[in-house]
Amino acid sequence: MDRINVTRSSMPAFEEYTEEIKNLWESRWLTNMGAKHNELQDKLCEYLSVRSVSLFTNGHMALEAAIAALKITGEVITTPFTFASTTQAIVRNGLTPVFCDINEDDYTIDVKKIESLITDKTSAIIPVHVYGNVCNVYEIEKIAKNYGLKVIYDAAHTFGVRVGDRGVASFGDASMFSFHATKVFNTIEGGCVAYSDDSLTDKLKAQMNFGMSDSEHYPEIAGNAKMNEFQAAMGLCNLRHVDEEIAKRKLAAQRYIERLSKIPGIKPWHEQEKVKHNYAYFPVVFDKEIFPKSRDEVADELAENNIFARKYFYPITSEFECYGGLFDIQDTPIAKRVSENVLTLPMYADLALDDIDRICDIILN
Repeated sequence: MDRINVTRSSMPAFEEYTEEIKNLWESRWLTNMGAKHNELQDKLCEYLSVRSVSLFTNGHMALEAAIAALKITGEVITTPFTFASTTQAIVRNGLTPVFCDINEDDYTIDVKKIESLITDKTSAIIPVHVYGNVCNVYEIEKIAKNYGLKVIYDAAHTFGVRVGDRGVASFGDASMFSFHATKVFNTIEGGCVAYSDDSLTDKLKAQMNFGMSDSEHYPEIAGNAKMNEFQAAMGLCNLRHVDEEIAKRKLAAQRYIERLSKIPGIKPWHEQEKVKHNYAYFPVVFDKEIFPKSRDEVADELAENNIFARKYFYPITSEFECYGGLFDIQDTPIAKRVSENVLTLPMYADLALDDIDRICDIILN
């Protein structure tokens, strides 16, 4: 029986990619903002409906660069229900994360709890769009304006998502997208920062290129995080097909919902109102008081059948041992409970409906 992983990378036809990279053998320009890089940057501005995009070698470095470019200081309100990258980017910038709990409905930051965490040291909010679900961007915008705070969205999961008639990247001061191989849209590895303030362009360029403003001046302390031409070429190919990929993912999500939505003790993912989704992940939360098996037991049973789901996100980042004693850890009971009971089921464009039925049959039986 074929192995089914939690995700599978979308790729163009082999011939399409080789045709895209063919002229690199002529130009020998493989990195440092080459033609492919610049073309992808322009096309992403159009697709994401934003004024500016800066490309990076991966999403994590993009987030670190956005924090540094915006000169964030002191404390940053964020959520522990996220991948390690979000919190690591904050701490690696010498900042203190202040953990806000999530809401029960869509697992994004609970906007009703943000204000109680604001102190005179708070300079920013870094909310996380989770599983393709969008934070309450309008309420976050109000809070940030009232307290003079910057907002950087970890939008790694929300490529192509729209809120009403606006692209998700149009909210906040900046949004980071991940283009990792497992994402809805990938450049093999990669990421970007999307923003509207043109003054960020040179600051982000310095952050990705050793802090230099030109070959003789280095006004910033920074590293190397440039996207290369082979990554950009993969992005150009995948961008041509991303809407088709999302449409296929939607069919998979609908099948899961059809099979799992009325089962006691199982809470499957559901769409948000007025949001055009990308169907990035399909999380299911098990209520161990009602469903006869725990999340871990379900995961084990699926694995025995060569189906590999993921405990995503587990554990919450505030429980990472590397942060022990570095700063105060806030109590986030909802995030902790969800992390201990959530399982993301396999989800990708090529996932057959018959395989989804097999996954659901194992869970239900």
